[in-house]
Parts: sequence; C-alpha cells; structure tokens
Amino acid sequence: MPVQEIQFTKELIAYIDEWKSKPGSLIMMLHRIQEEFSYIPREAAERLARIVGMPLAKIYGVITFYHYFKTTKPGKNRLAICLGTACYLRGGQDLIDESESILNVKGEEVTDDGQFSIDAVRCLGCCGLAPVLMIGNDVYGKVTKDQLPEIIAKYRKA
Repeated sequence: MPVQEIQFTKELIAYIDEWKSKPGSLIMMLHRIQEEFSYIPREAAERLARIVGMPLAKIYGVITFYHYFKTTKPGKNRLAICLGTACYLRGGQDLIDESESILNVKGEEVTDDGQFSIDAVRCLGCCGLAPVLMIGNDVYGKVTKDQLPEIIAKYRKA
C-alpha cells in the first residue's frame, strides 16, 4: 500500500535540506515538523525517513523517547499543566484531574469538538508560581481548581 504523501511547505523542505547532513540534527528537524503540524503525523515521519535516508524505527525511537514530541493531534487549546516538583506539591495533579473532569477527557484525549487537550509536562520554568497552567502562550500561576472553569471558558469563547 503506498504511503500517503503529506504536504511539506517549501520552508520546511528547505529547513530539512539545510539540516539533514549535520550530525545530531534529527531532533531539530522533528521540532520543525511538529511546529508545522502541531504534532508529528506518521506520514511526516515516513517522509522525513525517505528524505534523510534514515530508518523510520530510528526516527520513532527519538519521537517516543522525548515527551515533548506528539504523535497525535492536540486540541486547538492545549492545556499544559506542570507536574514538576514544586507544581506537583502545590496541586498540579489536582489541576489535571479537575481539567479532565471539566473537559470530559482522560490522558491525552482531545475533546469531541477538537478544542481542548491536556498535557502533563515536567517543567514550565515558573516554579515560583506553582502550580502553573499554560494554554498557548498564556501562563497562569498559582492556579486553583476553582479557577479552572473560568480559565477554560475564556478559551471556549475564543
């Protein structure tokens, strides 16, 4: 069965061409692919393997090793909830549990309307604001479970 061909932009192809012969460049190329699609579709990994002449298994080894890389499309509004030590101790897991309850999703599922997904992350670099929630480029610090409905409602409207 032929591999489905996805569309790489000219900019993405140029980026891959620039990086493909440099040692240790796979992570850079995967970051750029994820930036383009918001995740790494299998077809993109397959195409990258063909372009750089690398086994698909090696590419997937890197994708699955690093928590940052996603193989499923996230919701339009990705809730990144920190579970680093400070955030965990100050209620990070409670924020995940409450967000799952509000959005009726579990783990890395996406809401039926495609608007929301939840991602437990290890650190957002805002330990003094623990617990921290990030949606897009918006950072919310010292978040409580009671604040979540209002925060999520803001993105439902947008």
